[in-house]
Amino acid sequence: MNSNKSSTKKRFGAFAPAFKGIWISLRTERNVQLHFLAIVCVVVLGFLLDISPIEWLTILLFFALVLSMELINTAIEKLSDVVQPKQDSRIGVIKDTSAGAVLWSAIMALFAGIIIFIPKLMQIFINHQ
Repeated sequence: MNSNKSSTKKRFGAFAPAFKGIWISLRTERNVQLHFLAIVCVVVLGFLLDISPIEWLTILLFFALVLSMELINTAIEKLSDVVQPKQDSRIGVIKDTSAGAVLWSAIMALFAGIIIFIPKLMQIFINHQ
């Protein structure tokens, strides 16, 4: 029985570095903080506008995509700074490309948000006139 507890503890303990990475990024990276703030705003708006389960699924997938891209971008930037602390155009291309991945996912998330929320907001506006 002890080995089962130990095994379970090891499995859950394996997630600790991942949670630590998210927490460090949330505390130290301005863009991660901005994305989390956007998530909070979108969740509140989603509840206020009573979006459908499919719309929630879409929003959740974009949350995962954008935050994952942001965390990967942060890791690439940190690693690049260790590998090459001095200014290097090759490292600049790597950093710009990973930042582009974040930007692209955020733009697509914005479009999804527009498609989901604008019709609902317009309906509220029309009904209150």
